[in-house]
Amino acid sequence: MGVVRPAPSGSAVTRFRATGRLLLLAHLLFVGWVALRPLDDVLWVTAPNLQPLAGIRADLALGPVEAARRIGEGLLLLAPLGVLLPMAGGRLRVSPFVSLLRTVAAGAFLSLGIELWQTGVPGRVVDIDSLLLNTAGIALAHLAVVPLTRARLRRRWEAARGAARTRVGGAPLTEEDAGAGTTPRIPRVHVAP
Repeated sequence: MGVVRPAPSGSAVTRFRATGRLLLLAHLLFVGWVALRPLDDVLWVTAPNLQPLAGIRADLALGPVEAARRIGEGLLLLAPLGVLLPMAGGRLRVSPFVSLLRTVAAGAFLSLGIELWQTGVPGRVVDIDSLLLNTAGIALAHLAVVPLTRARLRRRWEAARGAARTRVGGAPLTEEDAGAGTTPRIPRVHVAP
């Protein structure tokens, strides 16, 4: 009878989550530095933009290059959250729609918090279009990366589990060996004093 390899441990998932949380923290610190620092030498401040798409129309009136730069900045500032938030959660088996909804909602609330926090920073004003562009960037990044990455990681996990069900020498398990399954884990039982 051969030795059965253990299934992949939870340590890989823990490292994945820890990496996601560390990168998320680093990105949020960067966003805070970019979005919440005072502007230098502000002579006048524009009025807050509370009308959706008015700022985007104004950017488009500046010409294609300047419009692409300003709209691109709005899309890219929080876009990494579309990947980092699910990575920090570390779930492989979740509905793609639910994952997108959670990520976009969390990103939108974070963007709203940044926009409201900017009201106390000299030279910064609330802009509803920034909120819309930030949220759209989060959704686009999530859709472009997360579903494919999760599918790939699930396939890798299943392959590792399949490999763990073979003997150490590489021979497949027999019916008798496979029926034994993995060693059960019993939680510690504490005896009352």
